[in-house]
Amino acid sequence: MELHPNPTLLDTLYWITLLAVVVSTASGVLKAGFRQFDLFGVIIIGLATGLGGGAMRDVLLDRPVFWVANQAFFIASLASAIGMFIAARHIRMSPKFFLIPDAAGLATFAIAGTLATLMWGAPWLIASFMGVMTGIMGGIFRDVLSDDTPVVFQSPLYATVSWAGSLCFIGLLYLHADATLAAIVAGIAMFVARLLAIRHNITLPKFRFKT
Repeated sequence: MELHPNPTLLDTLYWITLLAVVVSTASGVLKAGFRQFDLFGVIIIGLATGLGGGAMRDVLLDRPVFWVANQAFFIASLASAIGMFIAARHIRMSPKFFLIPDAAGLATFAIAGTLATLMWGAPWLIASFMGVMTGIMGGIFRDVLSDDTPVVFQSPLYATVSWAGSLCFIGLLYLHADATLAAIVAGIAMFVARLLAIRHNITLPKFRFKT
């Protein structure tokens, strides 16, 4: 499946990516904040979270890195990091609250990664997996820089939700659904599924040796 870029698709990709950058950066700041990092450390981790997944996608696709080509994304990430740093000083938050913007970032970046890869001309299966990579890599950068085991390797239905949502998005496009509507439906489905998995601790079977 190939999508030819047009103004509507480009606008959809822009706004989804902008939202993904803001919420993912916020999750990075909250995670770093609970490690008691200073302002500079928090901002660096926030930027890595908000920009890292999309940058990895663009490097793999050999296309200009999105936040280098358009500094609006960098500015949005920086503003989100500083804003969350200030807000956290005035609002009491649970140590697990970062999982909410993390789930939102996972969903929006998965859609953005899938859509960008389809417009680049990749097959639908590769595009869906690139959506997964775009969705999870920012969180991996965040957790590694915070000296924690990445959430994707230990938390309920993380990459699984991302891949299922990316495939759902592609399926809707195959059915000739409007791209913006398909993105909203698949994105909300991913966000809700991820929160339900956390709430009910729904996981895939873990590897173990026969004893």
